[in-house]
Amino acid sequence: MRGSGRTFFGHPWGLATLFGTEMWERFSWYGLRAILYTFMVASPVRQGLGLSPETAQAVVGVYGALIYLVALPGGWVADRILGARRSVFWGGFVIMLGHISMAIPVTTPAFVWLGLLLIIAGTGLLKPNISVMVGRLYSEDEDGRRDAGFSLFYLGINLGAFFAPIVVGWLATGDRWHLGFSAAAVGMALGLIQYVWGRRALRGVGERPGLRLSPAERRRFGRLAGLAAAVVVVALALWAASGTLTVDRLTIAITVVILVVPVVYFSYIMMGGHDLSQEERDRMKAYIWLFVAAAIFWMIYDLAPSKLLAFAADHTDLSLFGIRIQPATTQSFNPLLIMIFVPVFAALWVKLGTRVSTPQKFGFALVMVGLSFVVMAVAAGLAESGRVSVWWLVLVYAIQVFGELSLSPVGLSVTTKLAPEAFKAQMLGVWFIAVSVGDAVGGQTGRLGAVLSEPAYYLVLALMAIVAGLALFMFARRLRVLMAEHYHAEALPSSIR
Repeated sequence: MRGSGRTFFGHPWGLATLFGTEMWERFSWYGLRAILYTFMVASPVRQGLGLSPETAQAVVGVYGALIYLVALPGGWVADRILGARRSVFWGGFVIMLGHISMAIPVTTPAFVWLGLLLIIAGTGLLKPNISVMVGRLYSEDEDGRRDAGFSLFYLGINLGAFFAPIVVGWLATGDRWHLGFSAAAVGMALGLIQYVWGRRALRGVGERPGLRLSPAERRRFGRLAGLAAAVVVVALALWAASGTLTVDRLTIAITVVILVVPVVYFSYIMMGGHDLSQEERDRMKAYIWLFVAAAIFWMIYDLAPSKLLAFAADHTDLSLFGIRIQPATTQSFNPLLIMIFVPVFAALWVKLGTRVSTPQKFGFALVMVGLSFVVMAVAAGLAESGRVSVWWLVLVYAIQVFGELSLSPVGLSVTTKLAPEAFKAQMLGVWFIAVSVGDAVGGQTGRLGAVLSEPAYYLVLALMAIVAGLALFMFARRLRVLMAEHYHAEALPSSIR
């Protein structure tokens, strides 16, 4: 679908609108993420929350986990109630309110928790639906242009992710946390302005829900949503009244709930009466292996804004090419390396073709992320006698990016390929549940610090990932048979999520 006579690098002008909106939304998300952990562990004297490192890591993990978990209901709301276009607008508006709430310089943490909840809810509406709108800018016979359009779109994601930690980290210097949060709010506001300003170029894309709820279904949904919200509020109120509710325990409870979600979902698919063929059952068995592998990968990979950020702040000499940088700036290494290596890996997978199977790619990713933490263990050991060079973190992020570019681009593709016919649409969101599980569990691994030294902590997680990766290599042939994988997997552009 062409937005107008104007084009954006040869693409519909509507792509420019969505490119800018997503770039600024990712600026706000990665900007906040780059200082959230350090803000939470900073003492109240330094205007922080004064949480323990273990609790702060758990909060950051659960926050990231919920961001990906709410993509499922967010997509449903767009399909059945609001439509993609309004979902993106209201999602961005709620995200902006969340950042504004966090930017209010008051001593009570209530505005911080409210802000995080608003950002989670808003991202659930915006994130899954803006990608859908990118795809709908093109007609069904424009596969090549659509893929190229998504490549440009993902460039916007990485640009926002690269600049955000630098800008927000600099503004937050000297314990000016709320000024950093303000920059994230401004970023989302700029994205909304561009979205509204360029809405005509979208030419009706995402304007209506795909399958709008009937009035009776709306009433039923309203009652169920209200009941669910009431149950959660009452449960939290009773827990608080008991005097045992703490932030730390709440993160554990949320992690348990997130872990239950995929168990229940896969049990429902495999044991429910859905008339699955034997081939569909075999493919789902293979997919569960890949799901667990992906969760282990994200468990380590998404420790960047907590554990690795803390290492940057406490144990590294923050000097890069003779220039002093902020701890938050180290969060820009990942998107920069992704932009550098995406073309390399895309060409590599095309050249290798079907000689490398999906299980082998996942296995390689796990080994890479495991090796990155072997490097971290060495760096942590050296840091016991003084600060180490920030180049250790550059090396760690480079190894991890090699892993991500082996796993992330094929994740959604293999999910749609292996999904039973009756669950094709639903399974698109399952990939994000793997990220959610990994983030939640990763957040809880900080508790290992009570019984393990810093180097041992990294080695334990490294061993887990490497063993899982080697297991995938060992069973790759069997998994490939279950998957009936005899196709050429296209090397899709990688998103930084």
